[in-house]
Amino acid sequence: MDAFSDPFQAARNQSGVLSCPFQHEDILMLLRHEDVRRAAKDWQTFSSDAPFRVPIPSEEEMRTMRQLPIETNPPEHTDYRAIVEPFFQRAKDPAMIAQVEALIDEMLIKALGQESVEIVHDFALPVQSRALTYLLNVPESEAETWIGWGIHVFHDPNSTNKEFTLEQYLHAQLDRAEAHPGDDLFSALVKATYRGRSLTREEMMGFANLAFAGGRDTIIHSISCALGYLADHPEQLEFLRQDPRRITLAGEELFRVFMPLTHIGRVCPVDTEVHGVEVKAGNRVSFGWASANMDESVFEAPHEVRLDRRPNPHLSFGFGTHLCLGAPHARLILRTLLSRCCERVGSITVLEAKERVEHTAAYDRTLGYDVLRVKFTAR
Repeated sequence: MDAFSDPFQAARNQSGVLSCPFQHEDILMLLRHEDVRRAAKDWQTFSSDAPFRVPIPSEEEMRTMRQLPIETNPPEHTDYRAIVEPFFQRAKDPAMIAQVEALIDEMLIKALGQESVEIVHDFALPVQSRALTYLLNVPESEAETWIGWGIHVFHDPNSTNKEFTLEQYLHAQLDRAEAHPGDDLFSALVKATYRGRSLTREEMMGFANLAFAGGRDTIIHSISCALGYLADHPEQLEFLRQDPRRITLAGEELFRVFMPLTHIGRVCPVDTEVHGVEVKAGNRVSFGWASANMDESVFEAPHEVRLDRRPNPHLSFGFGTHLCLGAPHARLILRTLLSRCCERVGSITVLEAKERVEHTAAYDRTLGYDVLRVKFTAR
C-alpha cells in the first residue's frame, strides 16, 4: 500500500486550502496543521450544530437522528459529553485492558495456526466488535450480530444482515434496558439526565448511533494498516522488539500516517472569509486532519514512518472540544496489538492486498485495504 498517500501537499504548501465538491456542495478544506487546530477551537465560527452535516459526505440518508455529542456546540456539548465520557474512559481500567489483551492473544494464536487469514473482515472486524462489547459492558455474544453488519454499519455491501438495521437494533437494546436496566451503555442512557430531565429516545439514539458508527471502520482501518505496514517493513517489528517502550510512540505514529478520516465538516453560521475565500452562511468548511498530519512545518520528514517520533502532535483524534471520546479505546487496541505481535509473531507475509481508495472530484486518497490476506509465522 502507498502508506504515505498525500494528495494535499501541493495545495497545502500554496494556498493552504482546497475546494472539494461533495453532493452538489463545494466544501473548502483547511489543510495546514496550525489552521486546523485554530479552527477546531473556534466553534462560534465553525459550528458543529449541524445535524447530519458534520461527516463528509453528509449522512441525511443514513440515519434519522443527530449524533451526540459530536453534532453540538458548547455548552450543550459539554453537558452531553459528560453523560457518556465515563463509559469511554473504561478503556483505561485494568480489567478491560486484560480483556483486550486476552482477545488479541486469542486472535493471534488462531491466526498463527492457519495457512492464511484475511485481516480486514476475519481479524480486524472481530477484534473491533468484541472489544466494543467490553467497552459498552454488554455480553460478548452481541459481537456476532455486529460482525454480521460488515465493516461499516451504514453501507457495507458485504453485510450478512441487511434486514435488521442499526437503528432497529439500537431501539431494541434501549427497550430492553428500559425494561431491565443493568450496567451497560444502553442502561446508562436510560438512567441519564440532561439538565434536570431524562434523555429523550432521540437523544439516546444519537449517543448510541455514534458509539457504533464512530469507532468501527476507523479501528478496523488502524488494525489493518498497522499489520500491513509491519508486513511490508519486517525490520520495524524487530525495532519494536528491541525496546517495548517504543510501542506507545509507534502507535501514535501509525495513527498519524494511516489517518482513517480524511476530514470532517463544520458549518459557518455567518458569511466567513477563509484564506481569502468567502464561505457563505450555512455552507461548510472542513478540517483536513489527514493533510494536517503531513504538514512539513510541524513534522520533520512527514512522509517517513518513524516509530519513535517525538513529539508527535498529530490530529488523528481531532482537537479541542471535540477530541475523540474513543481515543483511549483505539489506543488500547493498537498498542496491545503491537505488543502481542512483538511477543508472538516472527514475520507477516502479504499474500493478497487490495487497496481501498477514496475517490473524489478534488483528490484520490489511499485509505487502507478492502482485502489484506497474510500469513503469520511464530517467533
